[in-house]
Amino acid sequence: MLSGFDFRDWLLANDPALSRLRMASRVTLTVVLAFGALMLIDALLVPLPMASYGLGIVLSIEGGVAVRDKGGMPQLLTRLLGCVASLAVVGIAATLEGHRLISDAAFLLVIFMAAAARVVGPRGHAIGMFAFMSYFLGAYFQPPIAQLPLVAIGPVVASLIAHVARVVVLPDDWRRDLLRSLESVSGRINQILFKIAALAADGRVTEADRQELTQLEERLKDVVLMAESFIPRPPSGVFDAGTEPAGELAIRLFDAHLAAEGAIMLCSQNLPPFELVHSVIERHGVRSAVKSDESGGTEAAQAVIRLGKTQAQLIETISKGRGTGFSEIASVAETTGAPQRPDFSFSNPLMRSALQITIATAIAMTLGLALSRERWFWAVLASFLVFTNTNSRGDTAMKALQRSVGTLFGIGIGLGLATLLSHHLAPALVITTATIFLAFYFLQTSYATMTFFVSIALCLVYGMIGSLTLDLLLLRIEETALGAGVGTLVAFVVFPARTRGALDLVLGKWYSALEALLKAAAAGEPGNVQILKSQTLDAAYRDLATAARPLGSSWSVVTRPGQIRQTLAIFLAATYWARMMAKNHPAAGNADAHELIEANLSRLAAVSTRKSECFFVDRDGPASASHRPPHTSTGWRRGLEMLGSTLDRLYPDA
Repeated sequence: MLSGFDFRDWLLANDPALSRLRMASRVTLTVVLAFGALMLIDALLVPLPMASYGLGIVLSIEGGVAVRDKGGMPQLLTRLLGCVASLAVVGIAATLEGHRLISDAAFLLVIFMAAAARVVGPRGHAIGMFAFMSYFLGAYFQPPIAQLPLVAIGPVVASLIAHVARVVVLPDDWRRDLLRSLESVSGRINQILFKIAALAADGRVTEADRQELTQLEERLKDVVLMAESFIPRPPSGVFDAGTEPAGELAIRLFDAHLAAEGAIMLCSQNLPPFELVHSVIERHGVRSAVKSDESGGTEAAQAVIRLGKTQAQLIETISKGRGTGFSEIASVAETTGAPQRPDFSFSNPLMRSALQITIATAIAMTLGLALSRERWFWAVLASFLVFTNTNSRGDTAMKALQRSVGTLFGIGIGLGLATLLSHHLAPALVITTATIFLAFYFLQTSYATMTFFVSIALCLVYGMIGSLTLDLLLLRIEETALGAGVGTLVAFVVFPARTRGALDLVLGKWYSALEALLKAAAAGEPGNVQILKSQTLDAAYRDLATAARPLGSSWSVVTRPGQIRQTLAIFLAATYWARMMAKNHPAAGNADAHELIEANLSRLAAVSTRKSECFFVDRDGPASASHRPPHTSTGWRRGLEMLGSTLDRLYPDA
C-alpha cells in the first residue's frame, strides 16, 4: 500500500503541474454543489422538474471542461451566453416535441451549428457544446413549455457554481503551472543523471538498465511537452519575433529533452567516468564543460556535460521565474490581437468536420430510432463525440473503439455495483462522486478509461432512481456501438483526407526555404544574405503553424499536446537552429561546415518527400539509436548539428 509520500510522488510523476487533479476536482465539486443547491431549492422553495436536474448536472460538467476563455469575466460571459443558448434550444425541443420530423430536423440543425461554432474560437465551441447537450436533454426529458422558467434554474445554478469553482476555489494560473512543470523537468533530468551515475559507478549496463533509462526519457518527454503547453502564446498561436522570450523558453525545453535523449543513448553504449557525472550533478562540471570538450572527452562524457548545461539553464529560468512571475513573457498572455474574421467556407477543415458530424448523427438518428423510440439519443451522442479531438480517420476509428469498449466494461462493472448498492443510498452517492472524479482525471490521458468511469456512474444513477434494468444497459451498449460505428464510417467516406492538402502546400514552402538557406551557406554567401533567407524560413514556419492549427483544434481542455503540437515544436526548433547557423555563418570554404550542410541537405531531401506525413507519426516510442546527438559546441556548428538532430526527430523510424 502506498504511503502518503509515495502517493505524492506517483501523483506528481503522472500529473506534474497537478492540472488534471485540479480540473477533475473542479468538475466534481461543481456537480456535487450544483446538485445539492438544486435539491435545496426543490425542498425549500419550489419543486423542480427532472429536466432542471439533468441540465444542471450535464452543464456543470460542460462548464468545467468546455469553457476555455482567458480571464474570469470572459469565462462568465461565455457561461451566461451558454445558458441563453441552452434555454433557447430546450424551448425549441419542447415546442416541437409533437412534430417528430420537424424536431429531428431541428436537432440536426443544432448539431451542425454547434460543430460549426468552433470556427469562432473557444467561446463558440463552449456555447455550441451547451446547445447540443441541452437539446439532447430537452428532447430526452420533454419538459412542458410552462415549466421552462423552472427548467432554467438548473443551467443558471450550474453556471454560477462552475464559475466560482473555476475562478475562486480552484483557479487556473499559467505562471504556477509553468513553474511546477519546469521544476518537474529539472527533477526528471536529475533522475536520469543519478541513474547514469549509478551505472558509471557499477561499470556496466544491463538490458534492464537500458529499459529503465528509456522509461525515464519517456517520462521526461511527457513533462517537457506539458511545460511547453503552459507557455503563453500570442493570439495567432505561433511563436515569432514579437514573442522571442516565450519562443526561447520553448526551444530551451526542447533542447533539454534532446540533450537527455543523447546522454541516454550514448551512455547506454559507453559509460562516462563516474567523477564527471558526479561533478555535473553537483553543478561543478558545468563550468568546465568547454575544457572537457576541448580535451577530447568521449561522446558520452560530452553528452552528460551538455545535459548538465541545459539543466543549469532551466534552473536559472526557474529561479528567475519565481522572482519575476515570468514577466518577460507575461505580456503575451495578457495581450489580445485583432479578431480574425471567421472562415465559414468549406475550405476550412472545421466546417468540413461539422458537415461530417451532421451526416453521421443523421444516420445514427435514423438507425437508433430503429432500435429504440425512446433511447435513440445515445446513438447520436456517441456519433457526435467520436469526432472530438481527432485529426484523421484513424483517430476517429480508435476513438470509436475506445468509447465502445469503455462503455461495455463500465456497464459490466456498474451493473454489479448498482445491484450491490441498490438499498444503500449514501455509499452509492459516494462511489458515484468518485467515479465522476476519476472519469475527468483520466480525460486527458485515456478516453476509454474516462468512458469506463462515466458508464459506471450512469449505472449507479439509474440504480438510485429505480430505472436500472439489464435490457436498458444492453440497449445503451447497442446504441453506443451503433453511433460509434456510424461516426467511423462517415469519417472514412466524407472528406476523408482533404484537410492535408493545404498543409502539404505550406510545408513544401518551409522545406524550400530551408533548402535555400543551407545552399546559401554552402556557397559561402554573405551573412546578410543568409539572415534574409532565415527570415524567409521564419515566415514559412508561421504559415505552417497557421495551416496546421485547425488539425489540432481540440473540443476539450487537454493540456497534454497531441501529435500536431509535438510536430510543430520540432519545426519551431529546426527554424531556430537554422537561424542560429545563419547568424553565426561559417566562413566560405570551411570543409567541416560543408560536410554538415551536405548531411542536412540529404536529411531534408529524405523527409520532404513524405510531405505532411510527419504530423501523423506516432512518437510515443523511444528514439532510434541511429540518431547521433550533436557534440557540445557553439555558433554555426551547434546550429547545424542541432538542425540535423531535429530533422531526424520528424521520423523516429527513419
